[in-house]
Amino acid sequence: MVLERISFDDLLSRADDETLQQLVGVSAVRLLNALDPNLTKLHTLREICLRLHSREELLRSPITRMQLLPLLPVDQAHSLAETLELKTDYPYQRLLEVGIRKNSRIERKLFSFLSVVENNNNQTNNGYPNPIVSHPAQYGLFDHQRHAQQKVLEVLGGTKPRVILHMPTGAGKTRTAMHVITTMLRQREPCLAVWLAYSEELCSQAVEEFQQAWSNLGNRNINIYRFWGAGCDLDINDLHDGFVVAGLGKIYERAKRDADFISRLADRTILVIMDEAHQAIAETYKFLLDYLVERDGTTRLLGLTATPGRTWNDPAIDEQLALFFNKQKVTLKVAGYDNPVDYLIDNKYLANPSFYPLKYKPSNQEPFTEAQLQALASQLDIPISILERLAADENRNLSIISKIESLVKHHKRILVFAATVKHAKLLATVLQARNVDATTITSMTPSGERNRIVTRYKNNDSEPRVLCNYGVLTAGFDAPQTSAAVIARPTRSLVLYSQMVGRATRGPLAGGNERAEIHTVVDTQLPGFGNLSEAFRNWEDVWDD
Repeated sequence: MVLERISFDDLLSRADDETLQQLVGVSAVRLLNALDPNLTKLHTLREICLRLHSREELLRSPITRMQLLPLLPVDQAHSLAETLELKTDYPYQRLLEVGIRKNSRIERKLFSFLSVVENNNNQTNNGYPNPIVSHPAQYGLFDHQRHAQQKVLEVLGGTKPRVILHMPTGAGKTRTAMHVITTMLRQREPCLAVWLAYSEELCSQAVEEFQQAWSNLGNRNINIYRFWGAGCDLDINDLHDGFVVAGLGKIYERAKRDADFISRLADRTILVIMDEAHQAIAETYKFLLDYLVERDGTTRLLGLTATPGRTWNDPAIDEQLALFFNKQKVTLKVAGYDNPVDYLIDNKYLANPSFYPLKYKPSNQEPFTEAQLQALASQLDIPISILERLAADENRNLSIISKIESLVKHHKRILVFAATVKHAKLLATVLQARNVDATTITSMTPSGERNRIVTRYKNNDSEPRVLCNYGVLTAGFDAPQTSAAVIARPTRSLVLYSQMVGRATRGPLAGGNERAEIHTVVDTQLPGFGNLSEAFRNWEDVWDD
């Protein structure tokens, strides 16, 4: 097999203005621009970069290597991974993870691939070894994540320590939050940080991420306390120093019957984290958050969300959420981009999504009844009676099945969001009968069976798989190889729609895909959405003073 090659200089020529500024130094570029704007043109910055650093030096540094290797075209990324004997379907992620020792065989292969001729003079002019040695962070953050982390810590250290961290799905808000949590846990001991989430998937994800974070960033042995699902219970006398992950329903029920538990938990807590924070003002959740945060007076509150609002068309409700967090929101910002979603797509943190309407001719031509339309107007989301009618529409289901069968020819992992539990089972059953590997997950699927199905869906084999679900995989579910989604569940919730889209938009740097397809069933009498970038900005007005 002839491997595709690219020279280092060709690779550097693909660098955009922001990358070159990072390589040269942002402060230096500002000065150059003040002196002579012509010095900050792209070709000039490339020349300056190569005058400042040798090609070997740029490749040896994990920091600059992390900026350069994602510039490889897809074919060359695969070829380089094969050259370095990295067996993976996700070359960008693996290339960034691999450790490369100086003068090692893998380094020589990297240099050869990029046509870099090594200068064997490994010493400085005075004969001593170079005193600067770069070392990779084992649980590091990208530049945009570090900036967000710093802003969050600034707010939490202020006089009104409530803030929402607003980052698009797939941008790393959980990892960013873990840096905030570990920073605060290191500063005081013993103490507790309490993570609240509404689903088992979100709770499990928090524990797994914290384990990785603390093993790299922690300063002492601490406990992880699990408080969700059946069989998990906690004695308040055992909670002293560590990370508490609690299901919102379970801890609320405990608080109602055991005031001492929630009081003593609040006394020991320095930070409360509300995952999917757009739900924070629901009456039961608001009670818990207020009690945990206000009892001590110094406890901090950090909310995490990709969608800092509860509705798409009711500013009064969204205003309540903004006020609950003192209108303090840290939003991902990137120089040169009006919307960070565009930056994340351009730089392969997110897949580039293409949105397609999936149209059909309803089997039942009768319009919705007056009662159904009144229910639709008065409720936050689509009433179950309408969902059940749509789920039973034969022409609608035929269109969905046909689209899924078309997608499995080009995609390995496809998520389907069904209108009801019965609808999810129906779609999977028909697909299985037509020799498509399809399974179903709903809230009624036993935990053991759910884990088995998810594990099988997430494995890296090449067989196409379809996962039909209702109500359980919209948040806290991370299967980066998913490259297509069929949204057959109509919703008035921009939050829910954004979450469904986000399941299929992990980019190459997150182990995902260059592109994603989102097919949304168009039910002509119902509202709909269809743009990821616009969704990110939808609630800005209620957060602005």
